[in-house]
Amino acid sequence: MNRISLAQIEQYAFEKKEFILADDALNQVSKSFAFLTNFSKDKIIYGINTGFGPMAQYRIETDKLSALQYNLIRSHSSGVGKPLSEIYARSVMVARLNSFLQANSGVSTAVIKQLVAFLNNDIVPEIFEHGSVGASGDLVQLSHLGLNLIGEGFVYEDGVRKKTEEVLAQKNIAPLKMELRDGLGLINGTSCMTGMAAINIIYAKRLLQWAVAASSMLNEVIEAFDDSFSKELNAVKHHKGQQLIAQQMRDFVAGSQMIRSREELFKDDTAMQRKEFERKIQEYYSIRCVPQILGPILDTIQYAEEVVENELNSTNDNPIVKPEDDNVFHGGNFHGDYISLEMDKVKIVLTKLSMLMERQLNFLMNSKLNGKFPPFLNAGTWGLNFGFQGIQFTATSTTAENQALSTSVYVHSIPNNNDNQDIVSMGTNSAVIAKQVLENSFQVMSIHIMAICQAIDLLEPEEKERLSPNAKSIYTQIRQKAHFVKEDLPQSESIAAVLEYIKETPFQL
Repeated sequence: MNRISLAQIEQYAFEKKEFILADDALNQVSKSFAFLTNFSKDKIIYGINTGFGPMAQYRIETDKLSALQYNLIRSHSSGVGKPLSEIYARSVMVARLNSFLQANSGVSTAVIKQLVAFLNNDIVPEIFEHGSVGASGDLVQLSHLGLNLIGEGFVYEDGVRKKTEEVLAQKNIAPLKMELRDGLGLINGTSCMTGMAAINIIYAKRLLQWAVAASSMLNEVIEAFDDSFSKELNAVKHHKGQQLIAQQMRDFVAGSQMIRSREELFKDDTAMQRKEFERKIQEYYSIRCVPQILGPILDTIQYAEEVVENELNSTNDNPIVKPEDDNVFHGGNFHGDYISLEMDKVKIVLTKLSMLMERQLNFLMNSKLNGKFPPFLNAGTWGLNFGFQGIQFTATSTTAENQALSTSVYVHSIPNNNDNQDIVSMGTNSAVIAKQVLENSFQVMSIHIMAICQAIDLLEPEEKERLSPNAKSIYTQIRQKAHFVKEDLPQSESIAAVLEYIKETPFQL
């Protein structure tokens, strides 16, 4: 069976790597199709010679079987909302393709070849965000994919919306001619939510790395003590995520002369004679508890990656064709609860990540808290200029939206389809909302990283030289996208430039 990882999804979706079909994989699909063709000649098989859903009790006459598959695709192409971006749409195609390559779906090899042709010719299907209830598969979204494969509807080429038939004709690709249960096979699976979930996790991992970097840089610029992310302190809390985040922070600040050692305070002979200290001996939680906050976020994302990879490599339609068992099995592998629950969890932890970044930003904005920088990091004239005052509003409101979006979708089942689908996953809704929370979190991160760079510019020259090599490197990268703020100028374009950079540039600590 064909096995795919998120790293490969990244290659196919982001880098547009060519998808090469192995001969053996195609042969296995062909055998599954041949078995189902023969097996269904004298048997009632759902989706081949019956209606669908609550109309499955109706047998379809032989001369109408082909029309049945086309009717299914066309009738369910009813999505609304924004179309998926190219990266998400490509991931959905890879997810559906890899599910078929498990050779348990009974689809024809023509379906496989058409999906590969779309991927390798950079034809982007028009798939809308809204339409799926996440059980019986992503019927609506995958119908739009099927509609494009048969040469109907609209696709995107170089970002331009075009009629599918015109694009296929230009590229000398014939529309797919569906056979047997190809229509049902195309739409009766979890591949839209799974493809979206895969991209969400890839982006979430990038965002988390930036959160570690931002937190480490903040520790540097305020000259925090080193023991909050020390090996010794975090080793006694038995969570892998926390320990790894602490290790990443230690690695990031390596070479820094700004981080204070707790030993300095212990060895201060005058400390016991003081009634009050000018500088806090412990930082606020948003600075001191980074490993404890980002640790469970890391653990959650890593587990979600495992679940999504399992789904990517599963057969998730109905019925399941098993030539080796000489049988066809009816059930509910199209149910998307696994993805729905993980996307709920991911969006919750990303909301917490945005909350941490917003609180760190607030610390930098408030001179009474940080005791080091002017209010709102204002490098101009106080009263006349406003520094980062306006930019903070955006971060705060966006974080609040994340909090509002973080209610569970997984538990919001609504029966439909004449109660045939009486409990559903809403997994695609969960993936769509997680995608929005992710985008919001990148916005907050962009503002926060800009504020940290502003704080670095407000340091004394000798202090800037004492920063870690990693902090200096990120500062240099961000300064190519957003400049030091002294005069009051609109910042929307700078935020957008930083967001694009941190979201689309793979970053590994």
